[in-house]
Amino acid sequence: MFQGSYVALVTPFRNGIVDEDAFAKLIELQIEGGTDGVIPCGTTGESCTLSHEEHEKLIALTVKLVRGRMKVIAGTGSNNTAEAIRLSQSAEKSGADACLVINPYYNKPTQKGLYEHFKAVSGSIKIPVILYNIPSRTAVNLATSTLSELAKISNIVGVKEASGDLSQMSEVAVACGSKFSILSGDDALTLPLLSIGGHGVISVVANIIPRDVKQMIEAFKTGNTVRAMELHQKMFPLVKAMFVETNPIPVKTALGMMGLLTPEFRLPLTEMEAPNKEKLRQAMISYGIRI
Repeated sequence: MFQGSYVALVTPFRNGIVDEDAFAKLIELQIEGGTDGVIPCGTTGESCTLSHEEHEKLIALTVKLVRGRMKVIAGTGSNNTAEAIRLSQSAEKSGADACLVINPYYNKPTQKGLYEHFKAVSGSIKIPVILYNIPSRTAVNLATSTLSELAKISNIVGVKEASGDLSQMSEVAVACGSKFSILSGDDALTLPLLSIGGHGVISVVANIIPRDVKQMIEAFKTGNTVRAMELHQKMFPLVKAMFVETNPIPVKTALGMMGLLTPEFRLPLTEMEAPNKEKLRQAMISYGIRI
């Protein structure tokens, strides 16, 4: 089972190319923070603007840098099923522990289309598959009835839930059973999701505060709900600041303020607007982050 704190890694760029040295430092930051696993080439990693060659190379580099010290869940989703299959097979060959596969975006498939897409991708590889339900990005919601059928496929082992609907997440927990991993795709809802049967998070804010996110989850798991709530409430303003503009603009800007990378983006993402950047800076200072 996949449980605990996983981090959707940003992809550092310098002068238009992937900054592998900065990426290696981000990996070590997560190792030091006790993170359970990392996700390269997800939405937070600007996967949509990575070339196929960069995508495959970055996943292989992640596996190499991690050296078995935590899990590597490769982002391999696409709105083109054949492309998702190819990326997933490449990730498996590179040694990734699992694949994270998003709902096909823009196409707006039916529930039958979603089922057949995920079935085809999972059937093309042997490593575990975690589905990614995020209707705000994909314009289609993975219904619980569809997900429960997909959960019967042996290597579909979990879902990253970013629907924002705790009622739906409760339905998933009931329909798919306790052995099916439900990971929050929204940092603000991690603790609420844990309380209704979730197992962890694939986090954005853990890019900058990995230890605290891990500790919140561990506190809840060990029955220290007061400590978990304290950590949730402490990080909540910072979490909100991570989304004052489109992810990953704020978190990448924050990592730049911390001196961990050059906050460079690929169009159509752009540098953070000055007023929002100041809001982010104040949230980081209030949290106690050195910048």
